[in-house]
Amino acid sequence: MAFWRRKKDEFVSLGLSRAASERIPQTQTETETEIETRTAPVAVAESEEASPETSVRTPWQTSVLGLDLSIEQLQAQEAALEQELSARFRRAVAATRESLSEKIDTVFAGAKQIDAELLDELEEALIAADIGVPTTMHVLETVRRGISRQEIDDIEKLKQAIKSELLAILHASEQGGVASETSVPENIAPYVMMIVGVNGVGKTTTIGKLAQRIKAEGNDVLICAADTFRAAASDQLAIWAERTGVPLIQQKQGTDPAAVLFDSMKAAKARGSDVLIVDTAGRLHNKSNLMAELEKMKRVAGREVEGAPHETLLVVDAVTGQNGLEQARQFLKVAGVTGIVLTKLDGTAKGGIAVAIAKELGLPIRYAGIGEKVDDLVVFDPEQYVNSLFN
Repeated sequence: MAFWRRKKDEFVSLGLSRAASERIPQTQTETETEIETRTAPVAVAESEEASPETSVRTPWQTSVLGLDLSIEQLQAQEAALEQELSARFRRAVAATRESLSEKIDTVFAGAKQIDAELLDELEEALIAADIGVPTTMHVLETVRRGISRQEIDDIEKLKQAIKSELLAILHASEQGGVASETSVPENIAPYVMMIVGVNGVGKTTTIGKLAQRIKAEGNDVLICAADTFRAAASDQLAIWAERTGVPLIQQKQGTDPAAVLFDSMKAAKARGSDVLIVDTAGRLHNKSNLMAELEKMKRVAGREVEGAPHETLLVVDAVTGQNGLEQARQFLKVAGVTGIVLTKLDGTAKGGIAVAIAKELGLPIRYAGIGEKVDDLVVFDPEQYVNSLFN
């Protein structure tokens, strides 16, 4: 499964089959020696023993570098990787599954018929998983209609109805915001992603992981450090930029964020970058100056590249539950959010917040953080999510 792709290549394999020289963007001024020097620290960080082979590897390279693989072999790699990601995603939502599915199983245990008491207990189980009161009421109302029409007459059909309704909510959210990068034509470049969210939700880490994964798909990526309000923000991004080998545009603390973005847009166009990822200030979401700042940045981006920013992704910490949903509501008002990145999904029993966000905000969940490693950011798959919750 491709992580991020606008290019209409027939076969993409997460960069696993590309030679190192093909995957690491080279400017005209970079020599092979400079590239090896730049990537060597990454190899040492990934593996404590540096060898002639690993010194030029990135975290996404495999033992088949340099070999010409057949279509069948590429497809086999794709299938194996997809299976691995599916297993990891299932493990990541284990806490939510145990909370939700086991509670539902407890509700259904010994139940011979579907009655008001059973539905009340089911309501409590859904709310406890942070699916939220409004969304829970919507799901159960749909279930009750099915019962009244005698379409749902046993426990298994009831469980299936709940799964179907949760999936329908997640799919419906894809009609709003931006559900896919392929909605923007290839000839518009760079593709600008603006990342927003309060401090502490994993915004900087998300940017680093996005940059690494998008680069691994064969794209030239640039990062813009436009959070000039917090000095540590640029420092943290610089660490990620060094780890991933992605260039970073930054200026001194207190510089107008729009000016940093302007310089970054010029640099991205000059080097022919495919993607520009923009960090923004993570101040409290109820600050009026944040709205003015974001609006100015949007105007600057739009003047430089048609339709920019093409995505405005809000990073939400799944552990915060309903507080995260409130943050999302506020940012939706000031930032024109087009999609959600749900972090720390592996660290909570209340991962049902994904459904609540999709239902109440009408925004797609674009990516999910399922761990601390650089490749622990995955495309959010509604079917995989719902199946992982119940199976």
